[in-house]
Amino acid sequence: MLTPDNDKRLFLLDAYALIFRGYYAFIKNPIINSKGQNTSAIMGFMNSLLDLLRREKPTHLAVVFDVGGIQTLRHDYFPEYKANRNETPEGIRTAVPYIQEILNAMHIPVLFAAGYEADDVIGTLSRKAEKQGYITYMMTPDKDYAQLVTDKVKMYKPASRGGGVEVWGIEEVKKKFGVDRPEQVVDYLGMMGDSVDNIPGIPGVGAKTAQKFIKEYGSLEGLYENIAKLRGKLKQNVMENRELAFLSKKLAKIITDAPVDFIEEKYTVDVPDFDKVKEIFAELEFRRLLENIYKTYDVEGETASESLHAQISIFDDEGEEAVKDKIFTDISTTKHHYQLVDSDLPIKLLIQNLEKQKQICVDCETTAIKALEAELVGIAFSYEGGKGYYVKFPEDFEQAKALAQKFKPILENPSILKIGQNLKYDMKVLSQYGLQISAPIFDTMVAHYVINPDMRHNLDVLAETYLNYKTVKIETLIGKKGKNQKSFKEVDLDTQTEYAVEDTDVTLQLKEIFSHKLNEVKKGEALLQEVEFPLVHVLAGMEQEGISLDTKVLENLSQELETDLAKLEKQIFSDAGHEFNINSPKQLGEILFEELKVIKNPKKTRTGQYSTSEDILLKIKDKHPMVEHVLIYRQLQKLKSTYVEALPKEINPKTGRVHTVFAQTVAATGRLASNNPNLQNIPIRTERGQEVRKAFVAKDDEHLLLAADYSQIELRLIAGLSGDEAMINSFLNHEDIHTATAAKIYSIPTNEVTRTQRSNAKTVNFGIIYGVSAFGLSEQTKLSRAESKDMIDAYFESYPMLKKYMDEQVALARKQGFVETILGRRRYLREINSRNHVVRSHAERNAVNAPIQGSAADIIKVAMVKLHKILNQEFKTKMLLQVHDELVFEVPKTELEAVQPIIKNTMENAVKFNVPLVVEAGVGKNWFEAH
Repeated sequence: MLTPDNDKRLFLLDAYALIFRGYYAFIKNPIINSKGQNTSAIMGFMNSLLDLLRREKPTHLAVVFDVGGIQTLRHDYFPEYKANRNETPEGIRTAVPYIQEILNAMHIPVLFAAGYEADDVIGTLSRKAEKQGYITYMMTPDKDYAQLVTDKVKMYKPASRGGGVEVWGIEEVKKKFGVDRPEQVVDYLGMMGDSVDNIPGIPGVGAKTAQKFIKEYGSLEGLYENIAKLRGKLKQNVMENRELAFLSKKLAKIITDAPVDFIEEKYTVDVPDFDKVKEIFAELEFRRLLENIYKTYDVEGETASESLHAQISIFDDEGEEAVKDKIFTDISTTKHHYQLVDSDLPIKLLIQNLEKQKQICVDCETTAIKALEAELVGIAFSYEGGKGYYVKFPEDFEQAKALAQKFKPILENPSILKIGQNLKYDMKVLSQYGLQISAPIFDTMVAHYVINPDMRHNLDVLAETYLNYKTVKIETLIGKKGKNQKSFKEVDLDTQTEYAVEDTDVTLQLKEIFSHKLNEVKKGEALLQEVEFPLVHVLAGMEQEGISLDTKVLENLSQELETDLAKLEKQIFSDAGHEFNINSPKQLGEILFEELKVIKNPKKTRTGQYSTSEDILLKIKDKHPMVEHVLIYRQLQKLKSTYVEALPKEINPKTGRVHTVFAQTVAATGRLASNNPNLQNIPIRTERGQEVRKAFVAKDDEHLLLAADYSQIELRLIAGLSGDEAMINSFLNHEDIHTATAAKIYSIPTNEVTRTQRSNAKTVNFGIIYGVSAFGLSEQTKLSRAESKDMIDAYFESYPMLKKYMDEQVALARKQGFVETILGRRRYLREINSRNHVVRSHAERNAVNAPIQGSAADIIKVAMVKLHKILNQEFKTKMLLQVHDELVFEVPKTELEAVQPIIKNTMENAVKFNVPLVVEAGVGKNWFEAH
């Protein structure tokens, strides 16, 4: 917390800077509510606001917005000002009205001034507040505000990337920008420009040169008064761009006389209208955030109690609900009967009751997150809402195993439906005790994934969204992660019972809701019963089986990578002309774009640093040898740390094998993901990446690995779904599709197609599925944009039904809001009608791509279910891995001849399709040889 010189502290928040920051903080895992609304920007902004209120307890506060769609004074003298900015994402545009509504409900002033930007309003208010004795904190990540800093006006930079809050006073600004006074920051910005705001600056003048000029000449004006002291190209640049330089300074200068008044009473922090806030949060489905607001404002006693409990379900003596209008309930306010079962007779009676049920909900409590390393602490059962039972298990393994066997008639009974949340985990735990959870099953996590694939599927979120119920958090019982976290078996029995049975009770209720919701998804029930639920059993078996790892191979590879990295480091230093920290994006950016000047007008990040991300470097790798060397260096470094050094640590001490965990409910397309370790991102296109696969081996000399891979499945799917005869015939005639495509595009016989032409055709073939543009194609090939456009046009002329299919898919998505795979898996595209071109285009590409990727996922899942059944009945061969379109098996040598054609045939005929699906299978002692 800040230590103020007085108690008059004004905080002015740069709204859009904080909203953008909040939105992108969740960009990899956006917050989507049950209505499909992206609420990431609102959540991110509110988190920043509440953190400020809790941390600093300001006396005065206001939030300042830009006025959207209105030209500012800066556009009058430079129309291109901010012209290179992308259109605001839909998720931010829709968030702003909600944020302003919440601020009004919280009695926090919302400020703006037509024709001026937020920084001008903040600059003006900071100067006026300073005259009235206030210390003003400008809350923003935008470095431009540094020019406003005085002993009474400071920058307050919110925490980011694990770092804490930064407060910039005069000394911090001087150190950060290399200036003598904060007001010189505007000269610094005028000299070097700002690519984010499209402020041109002086060409060839970067951060270091600007700092040097300011040290020597004091200001931009001083620089031009001493221009005779400059030499060479730099002097020429400065002379020729005098007008541009002063224009840039004018653009960068924050106005401090905007038409806004500082009336201190208006900005006093006040108590919110909790009812209004609650109403908005209910619409947005922000349940935890409401509680955070109460805590932030230290509202206790009657006010908070009345406000919260007026909205929860209250039961009278007869158990009737007295209040229907509720936001959330919890275990303390909900009538329930959860019973501990901890001796022989009660256990016997429980089993007798369970045997009579048509469906039961089950949940294991354990000592660890990793199922194969966990000990069973207890099992909870529910078969009636509001009720349930908890069976405590002894710590002795043999005694626990004996107790588990008593439940065999229940959990392995094909007449009882077993319900659970993430049943795969329970299956793996119970299998260690000789107990199976047999079909039929209903997994609420998997069911919700089919109903609403874009939402999160953990129990806490589902309970709050569909039951208005807040579950007990495990952290409240065992503490947060870390060395002081205790085991669940250390929790007292009554608390264990309440926590464990609550899970089965809630899951049972969710099952009933999801069963009804599945009626809204036309083929959802069939997809679950025939594919996703059986797959839970398949994946549990694969994860338990694991795969062997030859650590010696990885040790040797690690040494080779060390040598390669050392050579590359020397080469990169030679390219740069001096040593530097290759892993520092800041240093790398300065060398590439200021010293070597690899390209003009390089892209910068929001923090003002040059962007050196992989996608940026790939675009400019032909501009300078150092770029490609850096890309290879990063690739090898990642390979070494992520796989070569990390994989041996993943070996399970009990089994001696690596057991990845397949995530069934993550990718909206239906694809499986792999975690701990992730085996799907090994970079197999490179020689060193391929070496990693050599470390995955058969368990002994009597076994081999068999890898079976669908060949060009996505191209075959788009050919079949579009009904394009030319493409279908190429597959029916077993032609090389890329050569056939090249022949059509270039209007030449197939035997005249060159390697380059085939490569270009291959890029188009796969790129079309992902909506590749002429610009994108030119970046992936050596074709110009004009040549790329001609090639795409020729492609669609060659395959006319393909273009028709793509247009129809977009039109269908626009009409119904979703597209489907061949098995009816839906991908909702709620932004398909967005007014934002970038957002809309992304949704349009997904309208074409999702049915292709999703259908490929469906097909391999069906094949896995069928093969699992065949192999379990007839063979000792085990399915170990699924990676993209490939399945890996461990096969006894004695079964190879019989099992290989079965695997190939089952995969190729997993579903009926109008284009032949082809599987290529290989065998070897390790994964590399097999693949």
